[in-house]
Parts: sequence; C-alpha cells; structure tokens
Amino acid sequence: MNSYPSYKDSGVEWLGDIPNDWDSIRLKYIGFLYGGLSGKSGKDFNDDGNPNNKPFIPFTNISDNTYISRDNLGKVNISEDDKQNRVKQFDLFFLMSSEDQEGIGKPSVLKEELGEVYLNTFCRGFRITDEKYDSLFVNYLLSGHSYRELLSVEGRGFTRINLRSHKVSNFQIYYPPKETQTQIVSFLDTKTNKIDELIEKTQQKIELLKEKRTSLINHCVTKGLNPDVEMKDSGVEWIGEIPSHWETSQIKFVTQLFRGKFSHRPRNDQRFYNGEYPFIQTGDIVSSGKYLTNYTQTLNEKGYSVSKEFPLNTLVMTISGNIGDVSILKIKSCFPDSIIGFFPFKNTSVDFLYFVFSSLKNEFYKNSTISTQMNLNIERVGSIKVPLLPKSEQTKIVEYLDEQTQKIDSTIEKETQRTELLKEYRQSLISEVVTGKVDVRNYNG
Repeated sequence: MNSYPSYKDSGVEWLGDIPNDWDSIRLKYIGFLYGGLSGKSGKDFNDDGNPNNKPFIPFTNISDNTYISRDNLGKVNISEDDKQNRVKQFDLFFLMSSEDQEGIGKPSVLKEELGEVYLNTFCRGFRITDEKYDSLFVNYLLSGHSYRELLSVEGRGFTRINLRSHKVSNFQIYYPPKETQTQIVSFLDTKTNKIDELIEKTQQKIELLKEKRTSLINHCVTKGLNPDVEMKDSGVEWIGEIPSHWETSQIKFVTQLFRGKFSHRPRNDQRFYNGEYPFIQTGDIVSSGKYLTNYTQTLNEKGYSVSKEFPLNTLVMTISGNIGDVSILKIKSCFPDSIIGFFPFKNTSVDFLYFVFSSLKNEFYKNSTISTQMNLNIERVGSIKVPLLPKSEQTKIVEYLDEQTQKIDSTIEKETQRTELLKEYRQSLISEVVTGKVDVRNYNG
C-alpha cells in the first residue's frame, strides 16, 4: 500500500506526521451529543403485549457492531407524551458505561434508516451537523486502535468504568477532505467485511469443536466406554440409558457440599483485601480450565475471618451470573457466596465428577432462578442425580476424556489465537488508514 505524497507534523506525539491536507478539530464543533432513554424502569422494557412498544438500540448492538444491526433491537414502552430523544440515520453512538476499560467509548453508527428508534440508557448519541464530516468515517476513525486507547483511558470508575460526556465532546480528531473520507470508508468496508467473514467462520468452527467436546463428555459419563455393554433406563431425563451395572444418586449423597460465605467483593471494600490468603472469584474459575491454580485477589485476616476456605481437590462451581463453570481446586483458597464446592466421598473421583458437571450446564440452567441475574440454589444442585459407577471405571473414563479433550482444546486454542490475530489485524488496518499512514484513495480492489 502507498503513503500520501507529503506529510506534516501533527504536533501530537502519538500520531506523528499526517498528510498535508489533513486538519484537526474537536468533536463538539462538528455536532452534538444527546442522551439515551431516561426515567425508565425494568417493566418498561421488552413487554411483548404493550401497545406502546417502540424499538431501541441496546448496548450490545453498539459493542458488537461497526454498523447498528436492525436484527438486534429491544422493545421499550414509549407513551405519546414521553419526551425521549429519537435517533436518526447516520447518528454515532458511544458506550458511556462498561465493566472494563476495553468496552468504554466503543462507537457504532446507524447506517440504515430505521424510522422511530430510541437509544439505550447507558449510551450517548452524537449527531454530526457539519456536512464536511462523514459519520461513517468518524466511526471508523474512533474505532482505530490509537483513538480507542485515548478515549478509553478517559473512563473512570471503581466497579464500572464510566465516560463523561464532556470528554467525548472535547475529543480531538484529525481528518482528511470529505472526498478522502468517503474513499476511506469504502476501502475499510470492503476489507473489514472480508476479515469479519473469516472471523465468523473461525468462530463457527470453535463452536462446533465445543459442541463435539460436550457431546463426547456427555456420552462417556453416561454410557461408559464399552459400546457392547447391556443398558438400562436410568429414570433420569438428562442421563437416559446407562450400563446395567451402574446406578444413579443425588449429588448430595456422593459429595460434601460447601458454600462460600464472603458476600463482599474485595475490590469494593478496602477493609478486607490485600493479605496473604488467596481469594477466588467467579472470573478465576471461568478462565481456569480443569485445575484451579491461579487467583487475582487476596484477603487479609479480617477478610479471612468472614470467608470460607475449601479443602484441596474440591470441585468448585459458580452459581451466580455465568452459572455452572467448574474447576478442581489445587490451592488452599477462600470463596465468596457466589461459588459452591463439592468434596467427593471415598468412592467418587473428583476428576470424574468434573466431567459429569461439565455435562450438567443445561440442568443447572433449568434449576436456576432469575432476579437481576441467574442464580443457582445449592439445595437444588444437591438434589440433581448423577451416574454412580465403580471407581475403576471412573478412572478409565477420566484417562480417556483427558486425552481426547486435550486434543480438542488444543485445536480450539489454535483457532482462538487465529481469531485474535484477525481482530488485531483488523484494528491495525483501521488505525493505519484513518491516521493517514496508508493512502487508499486509488485502491481498486
């Protein structure tokens, strides 16, 4: 790819030189910000029978897309006298609140005409009023790696990261003439669509591998390894038929159950954290794999005194939010009340139990309750029935599944790395083009 014929110093260290005919301006001088929905409660959203339902753009539509998708709209009750800001075609949108730094300030743009549509509460719309600026170009520009980093560091917050409106309004952009903006959008639309197609195909492959993994585990822990064994009905829906010499039992009769009891979150309460006692959070389990050996927080003596320590080789599971993630504890640790533990009795292998629980996600969802998020009751979990078989067979099944799932996991990891590399290339390409490092005006495909 070519460079522009001539450059000048932008005066900004991170940006360096820009093409001679590019200029700079703050966003507040090319348009204005407006707020999303206000004064709404939970009952106003996604009420299918409400005659006042109107479509609105949820935050996931912004976070997941370069262009707003008409297939991902929510429903909100808007009465005739309700004064809310309507979005318009070519408006930009920003995530103003996020759980992490990466999501904050993420932009998207409404390319289609969708009629009467509103915007989610935790977002801001930006309407360009100066015809010198193409909102599709500005969206790509603010999606580039350099600009994303600059905007995200403006976010502040403890439990959530929040971005203030004046930080967006005062944000300075560097832009080319309108004709060049249009050419850049055309180039990036073509290139990013191709990259996105590759990412989607790779992600579909990953999902198929995960389904294969789950199916393999489910078959082995309910049917065993001998395809010629005599079978019988287990009487348990999720298990189906089992070898005739197997039985079933409730989880509470094959394990000792533990419940974490520390309801505070260390990052939110300075009195309890930064000590010598490892403290496991749900995210540690989600990212751990089969064995839990790492942690991100510690408790001091006071935190330890109000927490619960589980024995080594306990199977631990999340019961709040992303329920049903499991791992085998390999470090002496304390746990919050969003995690429960299962210490197997003498004739049950914790490794076998790990694979059984990996097959139980659908059962956990069936037994969960929903308030602001999904929650799983420990008594309900204890009542779920699981296969009961000789420990020697458990060991053989574990050995087989360890070998087979490691092969699948290795392939999943490679495909995941490929996806990440494609995403990084996408971001890098956008950044190179929208900062003027690469001239795409004469690109013909």
